[in-house]
Amino acid sequence: MLVRKYYQPVAGWFDVRGDDIDVVFHADKFNDPPFTMQTLDMDCEELADHVGKSNEALLVPSCPSSYISRENQDIPMFLVKATYLKSNGAMTLGVVYHHSLLDGTAFWTFMNNWACLCKQLYEQASPSPVPPIPNPPSFGFPNISHLHEPGTHFDHSEYKLVDSSNFTRVFLEGKDKIKENLLVISVEQQHEIRCMAKEFGVSFNSMLCAMFWKEVSVLRFNARPSTAQDLSLFTCATNPRAQLGMSKNLCASPVINLAESRPIGEIAAMELRDVAQLVSQTIAKGSQEYIYSSTNFLLAQRQKELSDEKLGAAGNKIMLVYVCPAYAKCVVSSSRNFPIYQSDFGFGQPEYVRPPYLPYDGCMRVWPTPQSAGCGTENKEAPLEIYLSQPDYVDFSQSPLLSPFVAPSLR
Repeated sequence: MLVRKYYQPVAGWFDVRGDDIDVVFHADKFNDPPFTMQTLDMDCEELADHVGKSNEALLVPSCPSSYISRENQDIPMFLVKATYLKSNGAMTLGVVYHHSLLDGTAFWTFMNNWACLCKQLYEQASPSPVPPIPNPPSFGFPNISHLHEPGTHFDHSEYKLVDSSNFTRVFLEGKDKIKENLLVISVEQQHEIRCMAKEFGVSFNSMLCAMFWKEVSVLRFNARPSTAQDLSLFTCATNPRAQLGMSKNLCASPVINLAESRPIGEIAAMELRDVAQLVSQTIAKGSQEYIYSSTNFLLAQRQKELSDEKLGAAGNKIMLVYVCPAYAKCVVSSSRNFPIYQSDFGFGQPEYVRPPYLPYDGCMRVWPTPQSAGCGTENKEAPLEIYLSQPDYVDFSQSPLLSPFVAPSLR
């Protein structure tokens, strides 16, 4: 069993090649070694319950503040906490990694390298030289200057400049009590969604995002009709590794964010087909030119922020728009194509892996199930879990579109 978590700053927040911020592991700064262990006196069922509830205080190593400044230049990249049972009946790995160095692809490549190495050592009858790892890591973000297209301009609505006094790089908790909802989409239901996506001329991912963005807006609008003109935000993380020619072994985080917003009443009233087209158009913005523009936009702004800090000036700072207040949010990240269940440390593949509990309004994570073999093609033939954080007054059983995904015990 394994609990995984990443911590801010988000991918692409600063240039890891720069001299201003040195992203290296510096253990004594945080008094927290990279690997810690504990042994608990509980049974497997109780431990599994803690994993299912993402009990980070118990199972996940503590990570430093997400704020990066001149006084906080040495930050840990990767922390692990192993939890064993006295009965030796199970083990849980709690993992925290810094998102500037590892995206999902690099993280799971690392995990599988680590697992493969442990398995080979575990199975060896006698000590011998350390075996080679299957996918040795490499470093160094590629030069993307050739992607620049003179004359192109993007507004980068996924980011927002705010006064430094209102600046934060963590999710802002609103006034509503947020709860995490777990919805499960069966193989048969996925097939129906694919058929709908084909009919509408969009991808499966766009169709899935559109369904949740629209229905979250409908449910929140129905609960509070006076919010018709308030903002409903859709944003998603997309990884352009393939477009940049980056191998899975490269330790980097090229993830960019894309966003679209409309009044909540407008999204609630739109036909699902039209919302799907809007989502598809938003995701399609992530062209090579856009990737270059987004990277340069962030780097230029970050350099200005560092200059302001050195001069003691209080200038504007940049935040991801999904951190800022909005009445309704659908902030999507997908891990469904990662080899999550292939990490065999020598005693079998993990029984269950879950993302961190994020009780922040709008967070939506698409996650493969334990039945999944891990590769993208086979994941299509296994149920998907949707972890969706919304105010507690949002009842998904009241949505004709989403209620089939709600577990019977929660309806």
